[in-house]
Amino acid sequence: MSHPRILLADDHRILAEGLKELLTPEFELLGIVKDGRALVEEAKKLRPDVIVADISMPHLNGIDALAQLKKNDPRVKVVFLTMHREVAYARRALEAGAFGFVLKHSAPDELVMAIRAALNGQKYITPALAGEVFESIQNHPGSSNDPVASLTPRQREILQLLAEGKTAKEISTILDISTRTVEFHKYEMMQSAGIHTSAELVHFAIKHGVVEI
Repeated sequence: MSHPRILLADDHRILAEGLKELLTPEFELLGIVKDGRALVEEAKKLRPDVIVADISMPHLNGIDALAQLKKNDPRVKVVFLTMHREVAYARRALEAGAFGFVLKHSAPDELVMAIRAALNGQKYITPALAGEVFESIQNHPGSSNDPVASLTPRQREILQLLAEGKTAKEISTILDISTRTVEFHKYEMMQSAGIHTSAELVHFAIKHGVVEI
């Protein structure tokens, strides 16, 4: 009997190796990728049963990577394993279609439980946050009060790359769009957030978890 196939996405090598040891007795590990863009490409090729991904990754964060994967395969199952315990992250992940949200400092068996749940088509939220997440959804059903959630997927891509220090020209090459388009999206984000400088835009990205410092 074959084991369920898992793809890992985490840019912290030591943690990824630890996860490998944890998961291999029960699951088949297809590989480990270190950034969101690599995750999208490998997931399309390998078609794993479940993806275990960090949220904060270089080039493309896990939530936006999930959004791209959903376009290609609406049935994709992603369990996020993250250090972020803020309700906004959990809600953003669930609204993007995640099947699980587990904190990195939780007991290891929580991750296995979340993967099993995803394989059965069920969702799992770490108990440490579940109550707060459900309360947030109940009190604000139409909005997570998360300013990043109001940005378009393209704007979030550009915002992350800007915050990582990429120039407009470099971003245009990475995303295969014109420099003018990059600058337009940058202007739109600054206008909507009431921001006046590029430095403030980077601070906004860090504050709201688009990138880590």
